[in-house]
Order: sequence, then C-alpha cells, then structure tokens
Amino acid sequence: MMVNRYFGSKERLFKEVVAEAIATPSILTRENIAWPTLGRDIAAALVARTETGANPLDGFLIMLNSLSNKRAAKIERALIEAHHHKAIAAALSGELAPQRAALVLSLIAGFQVMRQMIGLSALAEADPKALVRILQPVLQQLVEGNQTRRSSSAH
Repeated sequence: MMVNRYFGSKERLFKEVVAEAIATPSILTRENIAWPTLGRDIAAALVARTETGANPLDGFLIMLNSLSNKRAAKIERALIEAHHHKAIAAALSGELAPQRAALVLSLIAGFQVMRQMIGLSALAEADPKALVRILQPVLQQLVEGNQTRRSSSAH
C-alpha cells in the first residue's frame, strides 16, 4: 500500500533506489573522466575501491542481486546507459567510442566481482600497485582507442 502511494509501483520504487545508488559514482567521477590520464585514474580508483575489507558499492550490489529479473535488468540497463555509459562515451573520441566505453564498464564490473565479491586470490591478495600497473594500459587503450597506434605508426 505505502509503496503504491509514494512511488506508484514496486518497479518505480526499484528504479528510484537504483537511480539514487548510481547518482554519485566513486570510480567514474567527473574528475576522472575529464583527465587525459583516464586509464590510470580508473585503474587506481577501482583498485582502491575494491581493496580487501571495503564494502561493495550499494548500486553494484543491487545490480548483481537483481540480474535474474528481466524487468530489473531492463531498468538497470537504462539507468547505466543514461548515466555511466553516456558520461564515459562522451569523454572518448575516435572510432567505436560507445563500444569502448561499454568495455570499460565491463572491466570495472568484472574486476569488482572477481576481486571483491568472489575474492579471487590472485586479485584479492595482490599488491595494489601491481594491479594498477596491469590494469592501466588495458584501460588506457580502451580510452584512447586507435589514437595511440596511429600516432606511433606515423613515426
């Protein structure tokens, strides 16, 4: 009764909760997206945010726990596309920017799951600086696209 009175439906309540949870990103912040060192900044923020003992982000937990529900997944997809994906894709230039942005989001989500939720030893027990060193070039390549390859092959 109360849910319907204030939100109209459980689905609208869920949408409001997810929207609130993803409204203030901790990894893909406006500051990170604006810098030319985006790959390094994302890697460092991701490793710091998933350190042993850190609490998983509420929005991430909601997403994981509701993926089996098709309606919930549809709501989450729309919100992620409208916020995180849109922001990172807008910061990228060159070919396939939306796809590269989606891959950045996929790497972030996969890393969070494997390091923080599952606790894969190779990630959970690793030296944070080593993880940043490994992640940085992968993320930077996705951020830059073919720009790096073109500029290095021109010389």
